[in-house]
Amino acid sequence: MSTTETASTDPAKAAETNALVAKLWNYCNVLRDNGLSTIEYVEQLSYLLFLKMADELAADPFAEEAAAPIVPSVLDWQSLASKRGEELEVHYRKVLTELGRHPGTTLGTVFAKAQNRITEPALLEKLVVELIGKTDWVLEGTDLKGDAYEGLLAKGAEDTKTGAGQYFTPRPLIDAMVQVMQPGSKDRITDPACGTAGFLIAAHSYIREHHLKGLSREQRLALGQGTIWGNELVPGTARLAAMNMLLHGIGEAGGESLITTGDALASAPSRRASLVLANPPFGKKSAITVVGTDGKTDREDITYDRTDFRATTTNKQLNFLQHIMSLLEMDGRAAVVLPDNVLFEGGAGEKIRRRLLQEFNLHTILRLPTGIFYAGGVKANVLFFDKKPPRADDVPNTSQVWVYDFRTGMHFTLKQRPLRLADLADFVEAYKADDRSARKETEDGRFKRFTYEELIARDKVNLDITWLKDPALDDADSLLPPEVIAQEIVEDLQAALAEFEAIAEALGGEVKPDVAAEEVIAEA
Repeated sequence: MSTTETASTDPAKAAETNALVAKLWNYCNVLRDNGLSTIEYVEQLSYLLFLKMADELAADPFAEEAAAPIVPSVLDWQSLASKRGEELEVHYRKVLTELGRHPGTTLGTVFAKAQNRITEPALLEKLVVELIGKTDWVLEGTDLKGDAYEGLLAKGAEDTKTGAGQYFTPRPLIDAMVQVMQPGSKDRITDPACGTAGFLIAAHSYIREHHLKGLSREQRLALGQGTIWGNELVPGTARLAAMNMLLHGIGEAGGESLITTGDALASAPSRRASLVLANPPFGKKSAITVVGTDGKTDREDITYDRTDFRATTTNKQLNFLQHIMSLLEMDGRAAVVLPDNVLFEGGAGEKIRRRLLQEFNLHTILRLPTGIFYAGGVKANVLFFDKKPPRADDVPNTSQVWVYDFRTGMHFTLKQRPLRLADLADFVEAYKADDRSARKETEDGRFKRFTYEELIARDKVNLDITWLKDPALDDADSLLPPEVIAQEIVEDLQAALAEFEAIAEALGGEVKPDVAAEEVIAEA
């Protein structure tokens, strides 16, 4: 995501957002020289932003009534901003320790296990006094500040050494998914693997843009206080998600946290959603076992007894798919990014796909190109499906699946040719969100319909369907630039390694990464 795409199409707002991102980024460069990664910098920024925002809210002269302080006075922004040098650093450490002791609240989520990574008191003082202290973060331009913060998260995702990119879904893909799902004011929206909350923020923004005028005051308040929520496994990422949502006007600094932290797969969902938007983490197979109603078990490390799961598997993505099936309320809908193996893997994979076609309406699959994710070696798809009640005579809820091939002949890289929202415009148009019955196969052949009978007859109900041919394979004039070819080779190698690791784990072998192979890929 470029920084310009984090803001609206308003040129003035985009320029202001980019200026603020540049200012924040300049401070990041100073701290990087002191040993901080980009994500560590954004984490420290989150602590200070929260304290400054809480201070602004407490001092707001237009507040309807005086509210209880979000942060105790001995630990608040003023107590921090009044100190200098080593005294400031010592007090900052105390603030971080004390504020993390509020589980279940936004305050507790932001400061959970917080640590000071800024070892130079002078740098901390510069951050507090010159950057955070001189800007109003609540009273002026919520969207601007949120977009600027999201721009920093995007830059952090580019830092491959920290692995932060695995928590970041490209914003153009998020926006296209939200556009076709059309979230409404009555939706209860969640993401069980929310990363930095990109899907939740985009859904909230869509509702504000398309439905805000028709909402009552109570509905507007509910929109930011509980009808949108997420879960994240990693506390540090949950912190960034909570802060990102606050800066976009979702949730309350002193209220219940809208981001829960923990393993989403550990238990059945306690509440249901009408809309799930998600990109569960990619990677090799999970080191846990989920015991489904089939009673099978493969491993003994950590066992999840999920009676709502129909199939036992150590494949993390298949388990997330089953979890999302349970998470949906009746007539709920989902758009989920999942890797290719979910579409073709046998055993539990086949059993889950049969259930998806039978009990749900899997109406659309979007085949994604490589080169758009920060996590390397990813070949993925977006599955769009609705939860439906059982039909008479065991008739499947899926009658046809429309597959849009956005992969064949499409070549993107993170820097030279990043994905743009305009690249997905044809898919958004073909999707026909307002009336899916009006769909037609496209002239370029990318959007194709497959009947239930055709799909169920395929070996292992394989939904990894291809029919187009890359023109670059036959036409010398269509040859790609060398850097794009090299990147695609790297992506293929990484994807192949991931699949071999998954096979080894499934066979009970111990996976030991081939350092030499990884070095070759890294150098490529």
